[in-house]
Amino acid sequence: MSFEAITSISQAEDAAKTAVSYAQTQAKQMLADAEAAGKKMIDDAVKKAETELEELKKQSGEKSSAAAEELGKATEQQKAELRSLAGSRLEEAANLVVERIVSS
Repeated sequence: MSFEAITSISQAEDAAKTAVSYAQTQAKQMLADAEAAGKKMIDDAVKKAETELEELKKQSGEKSSAAAEELGKATEQQKAELRSLAGSRLEEAANLVVERIVSS
């Protein structure tokens, strides 16, 4: 085999090794980029979900507070009605007792 052929083969092998090395480096970089992009997408999704959850909690709390306030007002109204009814019945009962005592 001639020296030129050996040199040519050697250069071709070197070029192939360089190309393989470059391809491996590029593949590693592409993999790292893809992993970083995937991680960022996951982090963004988690942050979005957390934000939405906080908003839902806030809305739920506001609705609960409004419902509790409304219930409190309704309860106060019922208490006032019951006190009024009890007061009128107390007066009726007192009159009935007085009438029975006087009638006896």
